[in-house]
Amino acid sequence: METNVLYYGDNLDILRKYIPDGSVDLIYLDPPFNSKKDYNILFKEDDSQWSPAQVKAFEDTWRWDAQAEAAYQEVIDTSSMRLAKLISAMREGIGANDVMAYLVMMATRLTELHRVLKATGSVYLHCDPTMSHYLKLVLDQIFGPRNFRNEIVWHYRKWPTGRLQFQRNHDIIFFYSKSESLARTFNQLFMERAASTLQRFGTKKIISGRDQTGQRIPSATMEEDSLGVRQDDVWDIGRVPPIKQLFPTEKPLALLERIVSASSKEGDVVLDPFCGCGTALVASHKLDRKWIGIDITHLAIAVMKRRLQDHFPGIRLEIIGEPMDLPSAQELARQNRYQFQWWALSLIDARPMGEKKKGADKGVDGVIPLVDTPDKKLKRIVVSVKSGKVGVGILRELRGVIEANNDPLGILLTLESPTEPMVTEAAAAGFYESPIWQKKFPRLQILTIADIFQGKRPNIPSPMPPPKAATINHEGRQANLI
Repeated sequence: METNVLYYGDNLDILRKYIPDGSVDLIYLDPPFNSKKDYNILFKEDDSQWSPAQVKAFEDTWRWDAQAEAAYQEVIDTSSMRLAKLISAMREGIGANDVMAYLVMMATRLTELHRVLKATGSVYLHCDPTMSHYLKLVLDQIFGPRNFRNEIVWHYRKWPTGRLQFQRNHDIIFFYSKSESLARTFNQLFMERAASTLQRFGTKKIISGRDQTGQRIPSATMEEDSLGVRQDDVWDIGRVPPIKQLFPTEKPLALLERIVSASSKEGDVVLDPFCGCGTALVASHKLDRKWIGIDITHLAIAVMKRRLQDHFPGIRLEIIGEPMDLPSAQELARQNRYQFQWWALSLIDARPMGEKKKGADKGVDGVIPLVDTPDKKLKRIVVSVKSGKVGVGILRELRGVIEANNDPLGILLTLESPTEPMVTEAAAAGFYESPIWQKKFPRLQILTIADIFQGKRPNIPSPMPPPKAATINHEGRQANLI
């Protein structure tokens, strides 16, 4: 089994195809909660010269449809009698609606996760109180009620919302083991003593007990320092502020480090089947664990890849499920043009432009930030992605955008080969001369996906200045995801 790998695709399919029985030491999953919200990724530059761009990452809505009905029937036909009876009873009580669709989806995936988990392994399922009571019933049937270890309350603070009720400031994390074996991995964690205990005893170990008559012996201290109090199941860890989130459901690194530290050892394999922006993967790599991440959007895969590379320069990772040749790229374009667009933009390190494009930006799908002048003013290279037929009109439209906005460069990234008039139009756009590099670059460029597979990249100013300009403080062109 390969590790340190990102899989693109439906996690149910990936689990069944790639992950063997009993091969994973720790599973953390933070599935969508059926909140009926659209979640957007926010892209923003460090110097805030551009307005933020929001790209819809996913729609957190489950519907009872033919796919949900098929999943329900699979649970009834192939699951244990206990789980089949539970799901059948829940459908009768809840009805064939969106909540039931969510629970059926989770039941099939939790069954697969139980299969891939080692006998000494553990699973942590992260959810909010709106679905936790349903999910615990499902977990009890799949992992067994005797293997329930903790209901962890992750408590945090946020801006107050709502009235006539208490603030909703916590999530639930269910902790189950695969078995009751004492050989299962659990590394005891400790927290700081209460203020009153610290005041009385300091940090030293405390000796206490009763004598032979049952009378309590006054507590005393030893020379040796105490490790603290055993960690309890209420965790006060701050949220990631929305302005700093890479992904709308991003969890703090400290939360994932605590889970990974407690229930795995160095060299163990950690799996996150709904990995979003990859916090569990970052925590695992930081703590010398191997990891596997799965997500169903190319946008999330691109964010995870960039985040891992930023945190761990030189990291070796593999992405499985991305197009590796022209036919597979064409198939992705046929399946979902937005997924194709996000994937294509990631090939040249461009950030998505967002869905609300107006005026002169109409037709622009992505941008590559560029700082290429001594005054460090932020510019942009605009990118247009086309998965269908192309003609010279597309080049003229892109040329109009860069001229209207005084953008230095424009790139057309296309699945189809350009026509001769398109090549002529690109040449007629002339050149952009870099003030730092003192070099000319074609102002309008055409790149095909086939070119990318052959190793070709945009001919644009480098993020690093040339040697003769080494004294200039050049900040580069890479976008930061905030």
